[in-house]
Amino acid sequence: MTAETITLTEEKETLLITLYGKAGESHLPDSLLKDRYAAEAVSKINYDFDRLKLDRDLMIGVAMRAHILDDWARAFLADHPDATVLHLGCGLDSRVFRLDPGPGIRWFDVDYPEVVALRRELYPARDNYALIGTSVTDPAWLEQIPKDKPAMIIAEGLLPYLVPEEVPKLLRRLIKHLPEGELTFDAYSSLGLKFLRNLPSVRATGARLLWPLDDPRALEREVPQLELLNEFRAYDPQGYDPEQVARMSWSARLAIYAFSLIPPLANMGRLLHYRF
Repeated sequence: MTAETITLTEEKETLLITLYGKAGESHLPDSLLKDRYAAEAVSKINYDFDRLKLDRDLMIGVAMRAHILDDWARAFLADHPDATVLHLGCGLDSRVFRLDPGPGIRWFDVDYPEVVALRRELYPARDNYALIGTSVTDPAWLEQIPKDKPAMIIAEGLLPYLVPEEVPKLLRRLIKHLPEGELTFDAYSSLGLKFLRNLPSVRATGARLLWPLDDPRALEREVPQLELLNEFRAYDPQGYDPEQVARMSWSARLAIYAFSLIPPLANMGRLLHYRF
């Protein structure tokens, strides 16, 4: 098979950070994610992944984030075996294959047309699974989504890259279209965005991080239909899995502990889970 040459830039190129992180972590003997689909996808891509400068600690962190979002989605689908899943800004994530939803679930992966075209080359088709090639902020694509089923909305690595005023508009539009459901995503404080912008992997892509969320309750006020269910803070000692953190280098473990003692640093990154 001829390797697929990647020509993505800026925000679109960041999908390679998470793909490579999940693939790399899945090669570790003590892997949490065990994402063979990501590993196979990376092997089919012609791209200099070394330029992203992802080390073992970052790979473990990416896998931890994905695992938590997977668990929230898995629990929702167990309770709603006839639900719709909207995976927004799906990139090259293999979540639909990792979760392997049952026959009653309709799953939609949504991303830019060039990303969707690449997914078609890298991943197999499956029943009740559709790809939608569009910007998530274009209202038109929602007409393809059922209005009569509870929905799980997953937006990993998406919302921070949107223009700030577009985020509540997108969420209101989704909630208006869907009868009920849950929403999960990663968010970063203003300080957290500054931190991410300086990561070598992000700098290598030229991506712009635009939307901060300093208080998860503020989103409830902007979008009143949302109700916060779970909040996972990346540097909260009560939040992270100590077994997973123990896999990291001593310097990473020390940084996590130090950050957890200083609230502005402890709150830089969150995984959030809302109901609507």
